[in-house]
Amino acid sequence: MANLTEKLCNDFRSYLLNTTGEKKKKKTLSQNTASNFFSKFRAALKKAFQDGLLSSDLTAKVKAIKEVETQKNFLTLDELNKLVKTDCPSPVIKTAALFSALTGLRFSDIQKLVWSEIEYIEGKGYFIKFRQKKTKGVEMLPISEQAYSLLGDCKHPSERVFEGLEYSAYYNKHLYQWIGAAGITKEITFHSFRHTYAVLQLDQGTSIYTVSKMLGHRDLSTTQIYAKVLDKAKREAANRIILDM
Repeated sequence: MANLTEKLCNDFRSYLLNTTGEKKKKKTLSQNTASNFFSKFRAALKKAFQDGLLSSDLTAKVKAIKEVETQKNFLTLDELNKLVKTDCPSPVIKTAALFSALTGLRFSDIQKLVWSEIEYIEGKGYFIKFRQKKTKGVEMLPISEQAYSLLGDCKHPSERVFEGLEYSAYYNKHLYQWIGAAGITKEITFHSFRHTYAVLQLDQGTSIYTVSKMLGHRDLSTTQIYAKVLDKAKREAANRIILDM
């Protein structure tokens, strides 16, 4: 700890902004990824100072890496219904993606979901009780009966609900083929289905506070990004009708 200095912290900051990723060796880390890593580092520095392991609060001297707002592509309800009616080369990808659009769950949380985490409470409906892989927060997420119906027959409590769901170039190819076959030309990834859930909920009048809780966000400002996306979509819709005047 004695070797930690303001210069060393700033050197690490610079390193994160210029280094390449583990998977894509030729591409530098995105600024938001660097921001995420560095915020964890600064949190550790703050804790070390509070515990008396550092003589000064280095977080006061070292600037955070600011996140940049990214474009979040999403699907309209009409586009989702087109996907429902379109065959996918990988049925498990199709089911998982639609489940994400109905629940807002991330790929990582859907992939590791086991039957023991799904619970039915009389008079209240179906819930998923799980620990978020990204944030580690424990969630009790209500899901619709339609979302539950996608899961098929209940199996052993320890078995994965989406057996065979893996993240790979092979499965991504099937995802893109399915989207293309539905006539959708947007750049859509699996995570876009989570974005879709958020935007459609807000569009249907669900409060931003409720959407934030459903997504498991710790900060309401994270959810507000979706409200901005919705405003933009409404503006684009308003400008589509042009009279010959």
